[in-house]
Amino acid sequence: MSSPGVTGRRSAAARLAGIGLLAGGVAAVLYVAGRLHTPNYAFGLFGRSGLDAIVLKSLLASIVLGLAALQVLLALWIYRKLPLAGSPPRPARLAHRVIGFGLFALTVPIAVHCLIAYGVQLTSLRVAVHSLAGCFFYGAFVAKVLLVQSRRLPGWVLPVAGGALAVLVGVLWYTSALWYYNGLRLPGA
Repeated sequence: MSSPGVTGRRSAAARLAGIGLLAGGVAAVLYVAGRLHTPNYAFGLFGRSGLDAIVLKSLLASIVLGLAALQVLLALWIYRKLPLAGSPPRPARLAHRVIGFGLFALTVPIAVHCLIAYGVQLTSLRVAVHSLAGCFFYGAFVAKVLLVQSRRLPGWVLPVAGGALAVLVGVLWYTSALWYYNGLRLPGA
């Protein structure tokens, strides 16, 4: 007979494994779909194509980066990890969720354009990192949503998932918008 604590740990581990597998599955499906898809370079974003689409995507990606930074600050405040910030007001959690939804909604047209116009390409290190980070972002997002809904998980799980999302947003912005703003070169490259 096992003690209740061992069973709880086992079920939490099983939930984490299931969520991880589902997140990995989402990333894998996006990767395979992007690799099998024939790119349509003429596909536009909100009626814009070519350089106009890149300019718009860079602007949207920069907004997403700013919102992701705000999300990290809100999460740190909610978890009382910001020095001198005090307790967050009650609406901070709601603001975190609303901004998170808005952030996700802003990424969808960017991702749809990337997937249809370019697919998943591995033609250079920058493009490969960007393509793979985009696939992992949506897998990590699925994991974060499921983790938020799960109970009795270790306290470190949700901050790690949120942090992973923020890092992926940074990588995506660095390999796309910053690349564009820096004259189609990565800084230091």
